[in-house]
Amino acid sequence: MARPIAEAQLADPERFDTSSLRAISTGGALLTAPVRDLLRQVFGRIYITGGIGSTEMGTGARETSAYDANRGPRFALDHCVAVLDENLCRIEPGSQGIGRLARSGDIPLGYYKAPEKTAEIFVTDAEGVRWVLPGDWACVEDDGTITLLGRGSQCINSGGEKIFPDEIEGVIVQHPKVRHAAVVGVPDPQWMERVVALVELMDSDDLLSLEELQNHCREQLAGYKVPRQLVLGPIARTVTGKVDTIRAAERAREAEYISETG
Repeated sequence: MARPIAEAQLADPERFDTSSLRAISTGGALLTAPVRDLLRQVFGRIYITGGIGSTEMGTGARETSAYDANRGPRFALDHCVAVLDENLCRIEPGSQGIGRLARSGDIPLGYYKAPEKTAEIFVTDAEGVRWVLPGDWACVEDDGTITLLGRGSQCINSGGEKIFPDEIEGVIVQHPKVRHAAVVGVPDPQWMERVVALVELMDSDDLLSLEELQNHCREQLAGYKVPRQLVLGPIARTVTGKVDTIRAAERAREAEYISETG
């Protein structure tokens, strides 16, 4: 969402007076490191921040000043926001645990005329505290902040490992030839699912091979997270500008794939 704004300003710097611009805040989709750099290149010293949440949760947390180019922004925990394990217990700093992002306090009663879905998403822990679990997975860092990993529904299971697309996408878009990236999992007879990278290049005349992308990813990712397949071309989006994960997965399944064993 932010890149077209920056590119419009680059294309015609005199069209809009942006001298009063002080901050850019996003919601619904987090900005990647290259896009943040581009915004600062175009608009100068501006404050860039984002929030995480959902319709059920509202604003779950605001971004802290800590930002890891590889893993993305971090968010602060408070008395109403936590990361819960499978037993609905808080994951504490230093445990390196992964769980589901949750919010208590002023949360909805449930979904209208959908008791089963309400029971799944709105839960009560052993101490009687009611939580909403919209489906985002996160880990708690040693300093008490949380790093968002991604939606559980989009998690890839490859060789028994849980892989979150957001982390891989954040690394791929740091490649200088890459404009946008989406990562999905598709069925694989050997690994259950394989990691597929859909990449939109900066320039249509650019060339990017799977080997080049893999070498780039291996510098920052564990081997099992490195994409095993590359699909080049425009990435389908929803009307709100987010990646259309359903269409992306369909395109990945339809693309030609040559296995690493031949």
